[in-house]
Amino acid sequence: MVLASLADAARYEALHPLLKKAFAYLRSHDLRQVPAGRISLDGDALYINVADATLLPAEAQKLEVHRAYLDIHVPLSGPEVIGWRHLSDIDVPPEAPFDEAGDFALYAAPASTYFTVTPGQFAIVWPEDAHAPILGTGTLRKAIVKVRL
Repeated sequence: MVLASLADAARYEALHPLLKKAFAYLRSHDLRQVPAGRISLDGDALYINVADATLLPAEAQKLEVHRAYLDIHVPLSGPEVIGWRHLSDIDVPPEAPFDEAGDFALYAAPASTYFTVTPGQFAIVWPEDAHAPILGTGTLRKAIVKVRL
C-alpha cells in the first residue's frame, strides 16, 4: 500500500507503466466538476470511476480485495478514512467465491489499521491489500483509478 501526496506522484510512476498516464490525468483535470461515472483512459486497462459515495461506519463496511487491478483512491471533496489489513492476515473465508467478472471478494474480518486520505493525496492498494474504503459520516466525492495488473 502507498499513501502519498499527488504532488509527489511522479516518484511512484515507475511501479506500473500506466501510472504516469493516470497521475497526469489526475493532475490536469478537476474531477470535482465532472459527472459521476467512468472515464476511460486506456479501455479496460486504465480507467477512473468518479463516485459520489455515502460514507459508512467501519463496522458496516467489508474488506475488499482485487486480483486483476490495483486501485488508486483519490478523495476529492473531503477526507476519506480507509481500513486496511494484509490479505494473508485474514483468517476467515470470503463471503462468496471471488467474483472474477467484478474483480473482487469481500471479507467480514475487521481492518487492522485505519488511515485518512485527504484531498491532494492518494492511496494505492495492491491485490494483497484488503481495504475498506469510504468510512466516516456524510458524503464524499472521490475518484477510484483502476489500473490493470
